[in-house]
Amino acid sequence: MFKAGWTGAAGGYWSAECPAPVTSRMPYFAKLLLLIFCLVLLVESRKHRRRRWTSQLEVQRASHIYKKNHDVTKTWKGKTEQLLRVDDHDFTMRPAFGGPAIPVGVDVQVESLDSISEVDMDFTMTLYLRHYWKDERLSFPSTTNKSMTFDGRLVKKIWVPDVFFVHSKRSFIHDTTTDNIMLRVFPDGHVLYSMRITVTAMCNMDFSRFPLDSQTCSLELESYAYTDEDLMLYWKNGNESLKTDEKISLSQFLIQKFHTTSRLAFYSSTGWYNRLYINFTLRRHIFFFLLQTYFPATLMVMLSWVSFWIDRRAVPARVSLGITTVLTMSTIITGVNASMPRVSYIKAVDIYLWVSFVFVFLSVLEYAAVNYLTTVQERKERKLRERFPCTCGIPHAKTMMLDGNYSESDANSLAGYTRNQMVPEEEKQEKMVVHLTMSNESNSSRKRGLKGHVGLRIIQNTHAIDKYSRLIFPGTYIFFNLIYWSVFS
Repeated sequence: MFKAGWTGAAGGYWSAECPAPVTSRMPYFAKLLLLIFCLVLLVESRKHRRRRWTSQLEVQRASHIYKKNHDVTKTWKGKTEQLLRVDDHDFTMRPAFGGPAIPVGVDVQVESLDSISEVDMDFTMTLYLRHYWKDERLSFPSTTNKSMTFDGRLVKKIWVPDVFFVHSKRSFIHDTTTDNIMLRVFPDGHVLYSMRITVTAMCNMDFSRFPLDSQTCSLELESYAYTDEDLMLYWKNGNESLKTDEKISLSQFLIQKFHTTSRLAFYSSTGWYNRLYINFTLRRHIFFFLLQTYFPATLMVMLSWVSFWIDRRAVPARVSLGITTVLTMSTIITGVNASMPRVSYIKAVDIYLWVSFVFVFLSVLEYAAVNYLTTVQERKERKLRERFPCTCGIPHAKTMMLDGNYSESDANSLAGYTRNQMVPEEEKQEKMVVHLTMSNESNSSRKRGLKGHVGLRIIQNTHAIDKYSRLIFPGTYIFFNLIYWSVFS
């Protein structure tokens, strides 16, 4: 007797028997066919049982790997809104509405300090602004306590703090290649909200010591709608909440330090608000202004002193030199003020430039005084000569005509004149009359007398004001520089 069976869909075992009495009465050929049929049934039943056992083993192994490497929150087949239950809550209201103020921590990472404008009195900064708070409405089940990260599309559907920049002129969120916004939600409802922002804000600058000044600017953050009774804004880690890139640098300033502060701000119509401050101190580099302003101004002042060594009768040379230095100083002052705001107080650079301008202008006035006094002196001498046209009472006198420009050869040639030589009357009106007393001394003694007289006249051509100016002007300017740099540096 043969038996054959297999496991059914319900798990039962089905068997087939071939009865002996029936087979004994069947022909031999029929018995052979029945035997083959029973063998085929037996083989098929065994293949089915092996395939079912193998499939159950693979399902168990796959489920073990799935539980080991994957979180159910990461492979949720439904919508994110359904997982976070966004549609089940009203996110137009803050978390714990009607209860105590929700704490919102803030930290900032400064990426770059782009520019400082003295004319507009503002600065431009690029930073990463991050908010931290807890919203239990966004909590979700998770077996591994892993967070979920989203982009800016989910931000429009949930509540986020309404922080803005006080005294900002322009600001925007970067949007290349997409909006630079990140939202990270933890299973217990904690939220991290990060943005990349460039903001241009006002900075009240004091230029009384410019360009030897230091400026302190602040970037202020505050909630726009929620007072301190609804939202408590604070630095998440104190001074550690502000981080800067070590490569931040400016061409005109040295960044000395960054630090954070916080205080309450009061508005008469709305109430008290928490306000956070990002403070940074900048010290200006002086070397640029030394090359472009201070050195040229000093050189112009020194150039104006050259006129003190020029002959007072060289009117074109001294006048042109004085006018050139005055105009150059005016150009320097105009160029400096063009790049500065129109403040109503005096800056340190104004003191230096205007004092230098006064020195240059005084050098022009000095020559005007010298020229005037010289003219007055010559007029008096001319009147005196007109009243006493001859050398009365001097024996053996003779008259010579010189044009005022003496040389040693001209002086030596005076010894060759005799007593009886006469001077034409026409030349007396255009030449300077020099009376030389001739005696019966030898030729050598007469040469020495003439040389001494000519040297005295040349010394008299350099006015006493020029002599004093050569010492007073440089000494006074050096004294001014010592006081200026000791006060402002």
